[in-house]
Amino acid sequence: MDLTLPQRLYLLSYDIDQNRFDPVSIAYRGQLLCAAALAQLTAAGQLRVHNATAERTTARPPEDPFLADVLADVSPDKPRHFNSAVYLRAAEAEKAVREQLTANGTITVDRGRALGIFPTRTVTLGHPEQVRVLREHTRNAVLAGHDAAAVPFGDAALAAIAAEGDIWTAFTPGERSAHRPMLTAIQERFDTAVPGLRIAIRAAVMATGRGASY
Repeated sequence: MDLTLPQRLYLLSYDIDQNRFDPVSIAYRGQLLCAAALAQLTAAGQLRVHNATAERTTARPPEDPFLADVLADVSPDKPRHFNSAVYLRAAEAEKAVREQLTANGTITVDRGRALGIFPTRTVTLGHPEQVRVLREHTRNAVLAGHDAAAVPFGDAALAAIAAEGDIWTAFTPGERSAHRPMLTAIQERFDTAVPGLRIAIRAAVMATGRGASY
């Protein structure tokens, strides 16, 4: 699947067995999607990070509309701290990513009304087997015992964001605890690539009254 990190994170949050999204991280999913975008933009050289503060570089902007919108919120003249950057597009992030995945056929969205009154939205995966592969790649970054330096950056970033964001469809609290040394190695790699972003994710989670269940 040739998808952006935000798109992959959105799909990772879907519980294939229960046919629903992870209910634990729903309150801050927009911030997590923005964090995934910031990680991808930094890895691509479109953002430069120093002391958890990002500034836009002169690199060519991404073609993906959501990534481009997140990048546009970071001025080349006024760096943006990750603590605020993860919120700038949070309100519309899930809708934007969902519409992209609908447009490319990865998901379908059916709308209805519960009790004839309350609007509902049902998301169905077009290719659940591909999402299972995505999930396993992310989980294997932590659970398979690989050298953290050899794990592809996209998988490492998704694992770090999912663990910090308490996305149970990726890792249960018990798995995070049982594989603490490998998870720490993945987190340290992520911190080196995108310094300060994981702390901003943690702050966004805690602001909703939740904390990672380690």
